[in-house]
Amino acid sequence: MDSPVGRRQVLTAAGAAFLVGALEGCGAGFLRASRAAPPPARLQLPALHAGIDRITRITVCTRPFRAQGPRLDVEQIGPKTIVHNYGHGGSGWSLSWGSSSIAVAKAMATGERDIAVIGCGALGLTSGLLLQRAGADVTIYAKDLPPNVRSSLATGVWSPDSRICLAQHATPSFKELWEGMARQSFQTYQNLLGLPGDPVEFIDTYAVSDAAETQRRSSLPIDNRPPFAELQRELIGDLIPNSEDFAPGTHQFGARYLRRNTALMFNLTAYGRLLMSDFLANRGKIEIAEFHTPADFAPLRQKTLINATGYGARELFKDQSVTPVRGQLTRTIPQTDIHYGLSYKGVWLVPRRDGLVFQCAGQDDYYGFNDDTTVPDRAEAELAVNTIAGLYT
Repeated sequence: MDSPVGRRQVLTAAGAAFLVGALEGCGAGFLRASRAAPPPARLQLPALHAGIDRITRITVCTRPFRAQGPRLDVEQIGPKTIVHNYGHGGSGWSLSWGSSSIAVAKAMATGERDIAVIGCGALGLTSGLLLQRAGADVTIYAKDLPPNVRSSLATGVWSPDSRICLAQHATPSFKELWEGMARQSFQTYQNLLGLPGDPVEFIDTYAVSDAAETQRRSSLPIDNRPPFAELQRELIGDLIPNSEDFAPGTHQFGARYLRRNTALMFNLTAYGRLLMSDFLANRGKIEIAEFHTPADFAPLRQKTLINATGYGARELFKDQSVTPVRGQLTRTIPQTDIHYGLSYKGVWLVPRRDGLVFQCAGQDDYYGFNDDTTVPDRAEAELAVNTIAGLYT
């Protein structure tokens, strides 16, 4: 049986023959032109207006990395049952729904229906919302609220394997746990697409390099490999669209090589407001409180608590397994026609609606490792912006 493509070719040829007969003089020249394959389209991205004069803000946060991965165990401290939900490195937003579902199941298993959440970042808010959906009355206790929490200073991309653990701790059981968290979070985010304010959206990202991908990879020293590389491709590759390569001459960036991928992006201003408004609309309560030791939980009426304090757990629970990983973002004026991301020479551009984000990410996941400084570095900010801006000159 003829394929649909074959039938279209026959119809096209018949139509061309009719035109040749009806329009004598156009003849074979017209027919040859109509059959010529069009040249491949050249990739032309909207031009980026990048310059250090457009910088509006420089922020620094400390990601809570644990070599063993997130802490999700249950601890009894006096009369309080503490369910831990922290230590996700650079994957807090990305794994939040899956990780919080694990914590919520453990909290609900205590039989309590009046439950406290400590912390109001990515893990605290998702824990609170999932507790409500499970039928609990929820109070969030926190020193700070969005946007004045560390989670609000995240890059804003779906990166579920970013600084999630060291390779020696990537046991088969951990991989199974991680895959479940990643898949559940990814599916939850599909329900947030298309909402007002674009709290979550898909974007194309372009990895730009001065050499072909095979040459670039072979030139990296062995010690520069990420501690938990290729996790997404190994376990959730079916969720990731295929990449596409662009050789020099097929795009606007000269003699460089491009690789296009598609990823989820969080517009954290809109997304944080959405989570807060949903939690409060479901009769959630928020109380401003600061805790210095677990003994400070004693006055709380709730007997079951979810600890979602992120990097704060290092001091609050004296958990020295939490290692700071410094991350600095440089924000510039939003540009409404920029809906693509870039990476070049260890610098990322993320096209968030609440301001373009530039970040020096380094060549591997050890960049900023064990650095707890939070003072903005203007020189690093200008380097990030100028590196991406240089692609357009």
